[in-house]
Amino acid sequence: MITPISKNALLLALVALVCVAILGLVNQLAQPKIAEQQLANKLAILNDVLPQNSASASLLADCILVTNLPLLGRPTPQAIYRLRDEQGISAFVIETTAPDGYSGNIDLIVAVTPEGTILGSRVLNHQETPGLGDKIERRRSDWIDSFSQKQVSSSNEARWAVKKDGGQFDQFTGATITPRAIVKAIYNAGMLVLQQPELANRPANCGASL
Repeated sequence: MITPISKNALLLALVALVCVAILGLVNQLAQPKIAEQQLANKLAILNDVLPQNSASASLLADCILVTNLPLLGRPTPQAIYRLRDEQGISAFVIETTAPDGYSGNIDLIVAVTPEGTILGSRVLNHQETPGLGDKIERRRSDWIDSFSQKQVSSSNEARWAVKKDGGQFDQFTGATITPRAIVKAIYNAGMLVLQQPELANRPANCGASL
């Protein structure tokens, strides 16, 4: 004979199973919408550093994983997206990291032409000091736009520094370490493209990370 305690336990188990089934169904139904929103968010980030809203799903698919600690700031692979036109690759969009920020890693995305011209850059993630180092965010200031249309080359490395170090880029009052790290990371992203032309020909081998 089933006791009242057993009945309650069975009832709770049944309710739990029904709740799990409902949650699973809701999650399954929501997945396409979530994936659609994630795609839109990734394309919005890419369009922020590329001209004329040129990012598309095909750009996300044309992606390679590259490991280069000296130039990309991490020992793990970083994603590089390749924007193509009728003439071939017109830009590389590089996920990179400034490992020497004031409060640790600063993750960025940098668009650069095969000739080393920076098209745009944005900070994706950081832990810099609010009110000081967070001026690297586009919503805080337009400082990050100062890199657009600047040329990277092995002969102008000295110019790729903050003004305090003899370079061309402004630093922040009371926060020189943060902009110094960003300047170096963007320069290194450009140098990666110039030093490794084979990036254009490698087969795509990654999903859309960002």
